[in-house]
Amino acid sequence: MEMNRRQVLGTAAAGAGAAVAATGLAAGPAQAATVARSVPRTGMHVVLLGTAGGPPPVAGRLGISTAIVVDGRVYLVDLGHGAYDQFFNAGLQASDLRGVFVTHLHSDHIADLFTLPWLRFGGGSTLGPAMMRPLKIWGPGRPGALPKVREGGTDAVVHPSDPTPGTKGFIDGAIAAAAYDINIRMRDQGWPDIRTMIKVKEIELPKKVKAKPHGPVAPAMEPFQVMKDGYVTVTATLVKHPPVFPSFGFRFDSQYGSVAISGDTAAIPNVVTLARDTDLLLHEVIDLALVKSAGGVDDTQYGHLAESHTDATEVGGIAQAAGAKKLVLHHLSPGTNLVPDSNWQTKAQQGYDGEVVVGHDLTVLTVGE
Repeated sequence: MEMNRRQVLGTAAAGAGAAVAATGLAAGPAQAATVARSVPRTGMHVVLLGTAGGPPPVAGRLGISTAIVVDGRVYLVDLGHGAYDQFFNAGLQASDLRGVFVTHLHSDHIADLFTLPWLRFGGGSTLGPAMMRPLKIWGPGRPGALPKVREGGTDAVVHPSDPTPGTKGFIDGAIAAAAYDINIRMRDQGWPDIRTMIKVKEIELPKKVKAKPHGPVAPAMEPFQVMKDGYVTVTATLVKHPPVFPSFGFRFDSQYGSVAISGDTAAIPNVVTLARDTDLLLHEVIDLALVKSAGGVDDTQYGHLAESHTDATEVGGIAQAAGAKKLVLHHLSPGTNLVPDSNWQTKAQQGYDGEVVVGHDLTVLTVGE
């Protein structure tokens, strides 16, 4: 089918991708995967809650979010728009949620980050004691500086008294903005104090890692441990997603195997190190040729996309160098389902001997299969 350029790319994404508003075809089935109905409570599984790059919404895919499920315990990576609904559409239970890990503070990765705890903890007396477990969130701390103004940008500063909040600042600010609702519900319905129900841990870089907001944002480094709870060990590395700093990729290791998630990044060695011999490498991907040919992106925007993301023709080489057993594409830009799976798969297969899976919302993959 000949795709109309206006259909494929109507608007350039200002932040983390070139996903655009589009209408059209139903998404095709994902390869070597099932669609979530109920996720098994034994083993290690990955649920792709949302697979679009953003921030603009697109038809067929919701915002980026991934659930790692180990023996029924759920760990989330990012909460893009629609992730809260997708969590329940996948048959996951809020009482099983053990933590949220935030790769970086771009809007398409945190749009539902506050929605989850804000709605989850209401009516605690009726939802049972398991729901009253505080939600733990691991995410980036303060970047330390704003980026330099790019050509065509503006030097206006929102909230100048605190222009660069980290994950805790984001949550604290959201709670403050929702104070009226929260106060009413505590007084009128006996809901718990949400401030006691969210525990934010801002990820600290190892002292020997000499990374800076103006560069280098992702020097060569070994992954470092973020969390360990007896079911999973979570490690992180810095990835290259300028001008955002810090921006992380995560790896989850369990007795069943491992899953590495690139986060938003250009193709860099740190992802290879993070994903060494992993069972599943979930990697973001952009089709720069399609972005360029479709139009709607000026030179400055295109330059940002090219330096901050991994082209579809590069991602296979990353997976091959890492020795990843399977490559899963997500955070697709453009995320519209007018781009066929075959486009992504053919390009991503270049330089890679393993299986390539094009991610779709609510796809379930089992580690070890």
